[in-house]
Amino acid sequence: MTADPMLFNLPVRVYIEDTDAGGIVYYVNYLKFMERARSEWLRERGMTQASLLEEQIQLVVHRLDCHYARPARLDDLLDVTAQVTQQSRCRMTFAQDVYSEGMRLCRANVEIACLDAQRLRPRAWPQALAGITQ
Repeated sequence: MTADPMLFNLPVRVYIEDTDAGGIVYYVNYLKFMERARSEWLRERGMTQASLLEEQIQLVVHRLDCHYARPARLDDLLDVTAQVTQQSRCRMTFAQDVYSEGMRLCRANVEIACLDAQRLRPRAWPQALAGITQ
């Protein structure tokens, strides 16, 4: 991992509820860890999913590409990263990684769409999130 100031990092402990019968993290839980990292990334910018919904803004996953390299196990301490790599008027792409002891376990590119919560149609990012990658 790098000391890049644009890279957000969230430590996550693996609990029994995150694992299968063999003590290995169930694949979909990596996506949950990444969702938490994006939510905390948003919180660090003074917003929450709830505050956006109050403004009739909903953020949804539009596209996801994920590669699993190694398993995480019960009690591992993970580092889950989030970094905006692209942004357009209504979409934002995050590069996200999950590490354990400096070793990459999982990598994903997650494209998030900004929607009008009432109409469920694309809308421009709120001012506070516009121009993140510039």
